Amino acid sequence: MRFSFLTLFPALIEGYFCDSILHRALESRLFELEICNFRQYTHNRYHKVDSPQVGGGAGQVIDALPVCRAIGDIRAKSPHAHVIFVQPVGKAFNTHDAKRLAQKSHIVLVCGRYEGIDERAIEYSADELFALGDCVLTGGELPALMICDAICRQLEGVLGNPLSLVNESFEQNLLESPQFSREKGFGTPPSEYSKGNHRKIAALKMQMSVARTRYYRPDLYRATQIRTNNEKSIYRGF
Repeated sequence: MRFSFLTLFPALIEGYFCDSILHRALESRLFELEICNFRQYTHNRYHKVDSPQVGGGAGQVIDALPVCRAIGDIRAKSPHAHVIFVQPVGKAFNTHDAKRLAQKSHIVLVCGRYEGIDERAIEYSADELFALGDCVLTGGELPALMICDAICRQLEGVLGNPLSLVNESFEQNLLESPQFSREKGFGTPPSEYSKGNHRKIAALKMQMSVARTRYYRPDLYRATQIRTNNEKSIYRGF
């Protein structure tokens, strides 16, 4: 798997891969990383990549030409590269997208800045558009990194224990059950956890997962197919 980031600020991308799980995975060549600066693909004296908006308005817009040149250069070397723009109009990214995109060989993440990227570049070059929430950020680097992180977790060998992917939040449209450390002296976790009956622990975790989803994310709860006859008893006490 290869990731290419197109950005005006490469240092924002580089820093994310300097520590922890993704740093180790990158060193182990479980995926490859390429960071391209749009300015490399300008032909003007000052490597300027943005222009005022047509029709007026506050803020600059990133020109279509350097964006399309950058993507064209990548696609010339990697014809199967899958190009993703992070845009407010895009589909809400979720864990199912991460699993699907983990099957690709090359993902290109285009990070906008200022008032955004010229729409002509998006129409000409995008394979998919994603949004990470109903909010506005100063740039596309952070959501692009979030997408990359979510995809990387699905790659074999990235997580030290593959069981970490089992029963995580959003599997089966459920939130993961609450987690408790073995720290002593700060309250007591549910007593069933310490009795060693793994069947009962699993059942309790499922009950708490369903209850948590119903309380915090009723939209996910309505989408799930889990319905039990003893639902009232499951939620009693939560």
